[in-house]
Amino acid sequence: MGFFDEEKNVQEYIKIAEGYDGTELIKVLQKYLPKNTTVLELGMGPGKDLDVLKQTYQATGSDNSQIFIDRYKKIRKSADVIVLDAISLNTNKIFDCIYSNKVLHHLTKDELKQSFLNQEKLLQKNGFLFHSFWYGDKEETHHGLRFIYYTEEGIKKVIGNNFEILEIRKYKEFEENDSFYIIAKRN
Repeated sequence: MGFFDEEKNVQEYIKIAEGYDGTELIKVLQKYLPKNTTVLELGMGPGKDLDVLKQTYQATGSDNSQIFIDRYKKIRKSADVIVLDAISLNTNKIFDCIYSNKVLHHLTKDELKQSFLNQEKLLQKNGFLFHSFWYGDKEETHHGLRFIYYTEEGIKKVIGNNFEILEIRKYKEFEENDSFYIIAKRN
């Protein structure tokens, strides 16, 4: 059973995340990805970023937590959302972009490598990845959840040679340069 398979943990996360969404990150994505193209969000949680993505793109939300999916569908009955594991990515759909905001840092480095290999299979030729991570070089656990921090060089090693990195940039979520995003294009 995963952390977000328990209602109390979902409630706690929603409280912590109150007031935060990926609006600024999505503005960066819009420089690369044309309007009305398809985007898969990995780890949509309560759906704040998905709501923003849907303003510009044909966005599909996904999460490995049935609770998050059910909560979102309760409010937005016709929403395009699926239960999806961020490692195996077992879906037949193909997308122009795969997006996540501070989700993939919960995976081990080997799991993240596997996720990138599987993400490549879900992307159109020349499709994009856009992911954000905590910046640093450490691993820690909070409330049973793993957090792996990455540097630019660290993420380049994990992503491998199947993507051309277009941009890596640090930004401030809580403190200066505590986060970074990566934009990469499928070769």
